[in-house]
Amino acid sequence: MEQKVWRQLSPAELVEAAIRRGEGVLLENGAFCASTGRFTGRSPQDKFFVAYPGCRLPRERHQWMDEAHFERLFEKVRQHLHERGMYVFDGAVNQHPGYRVPVRFYTEYAWHNLFVQQLFLPATAGEVPQLEVYGAPTLQADPAEDGTRSETFIVIHLARGIVLIGGTEYAGELKKSVFTVMHHVLAERGVLPMHCSATVGAQGDVALFFGLSGTGKTTLSADPKRFLIGDDEHGWADDGVFNMENGCYAKCIDLSADREPDVYRAIRFGAVLENVVYDDRRRPLYSDKSRTENTRAAYPLSHIRNVEPTGRGGHPKYIIFLSADASGVLPAVARLDPEDARKHYLLGYTSKLAGTERGVADPEPTFSACFGAPFLTDRPGRYADMLMERIRRHDVHVYLLSTGWVGGGYGQAPRIPLAVTRELVHLILSGALDDVPTTRDDELYLHVPLAIPGVPSAYLQPQQAFADPALYAQRRRQLAESFRRTLSALESIPV
Repeated sequence: MEQKVWRQLSPAELVEAAIRRGEGVLLENGAFCASTGRFTGRSPQDKFFVAYPGCRLPRERHQWMDEAHFERLFEKVRQHLHERGMYVFDGAVNQHPGYRVPVRFYTEYAWHNLFVQQLFLPATAGEVPQLEVYGAPTLQADPAEDGTRSETFIVIHLARGIVLIGGTEYAGELKKSVFTVMHHVLAERGVLPMHCSATVGAQGDVALFFGLSGTGKTTLSADPKRFLIGDDEHGWADDGVFNMENGCYAKCIDLSADREPDVYRAIRFGAVLENVVYDDRRRPLYSDKSRTENTRAAYPLSHIRNVEPTGRGGHPKYIIFLSADASGVLPAVARLDPEDARKHYLLGYTSKLAGTERGVADPEPTFSACFGAPFLTDRPGRYADMLMERIRRHDVHVYLLSTGWVGGGYGQAPRIPLAVTRELVHLILSGALDDVPTTRDDELYLHVPLAIPGVPSAYLQPQQAFADPALYAQRRRQLAESFRRTLSALESIPV
């Protein structure tokens, strides 16, 4: 059988191939737009690790597949790609030369190959892949035969450096599978893997923004006053932080040139749009949520104006935890002492927004340890300890920033204006809030500023915005109890 293999195609060639194969369309702004079918978010319940001799990962944290089932499924994937044809991209992850990992992607779809080409580093001559990722979206698994939960599968074999993805067209699985592998590879080498964005100021001051999808990592890191190191995935080594990737994967629901000009301008030829609705003139309708709220744009860092070209920075001066709190209880900003920081890092609290994962229709409270539980390979406490050691060693200031709703919470009031959030970020990074008087909240582990000039008091004292004081008290009790219960469960995980 003749193999149909296309290697290292340019973005123009991949766009042509994708259009020719009916995988999507070219929009007015030059971006390629594809639909991911019925899966418009990740499928974390369909992720498996392959057991191997000497594996030290906590068995209770993951779903496991044995070697025999993996080998059978691997053969199915390879056969499927040989029959359908595949696009090959040799790339790499990690901007730090000491931790660079060459990665080879085999994708059934041309646009999936364009996607990974925009997000990852290009390979250099002579590099041998240490990780291989196979994407076969039209191949469905047989759970009875393949040992999967459903027809969808994301299978990671750490010992062999192989990832198999099938039964889903959502391109985010390609990106996040590599991030998951890096949680193992980097931690084993003493580097803290982080789900965060990172920026650096003109004086070399680095800031990290931790948060789940939809909390503002990409938006807040696209700051014209600072240089972007990266928007999503980083490592923190002994000599500073580095971007794992070479691109951005931004949510673009309600995107506009006025609110997020850098992201808006970055979506041009070479960029990939997922599940964005467009009109009959192929103009993107970013406010249209009819397909999903989890509309996405993938583009290279070269499409952003203010970028740190090395993808690296020193040790951070400030860390900001982001939470899109839908309960209306969290203040817009709070200072965290080191122990508070550890607690909130373990909690990873936000309100999960619609579309990020399958089956989520409305915002709901969620806790994602280290702001990235689906990607952790080891127990959360290990990563929290690594973060705390660095915070103390480098005297890092840590803040919690709510980008959610006030005045009764989601559905009862508008979200905190982006302009207010940006101003709070600028105040934090300038050091203006380091010494302001605060009040202590022991139940929510916060030091809340008593007042900040120009910031409405209701953003700092959320109870003022609730028409019903009893409702505020009830929600606050519920949130505090969920904090306590979640931390107790996490801290009880054996070492």
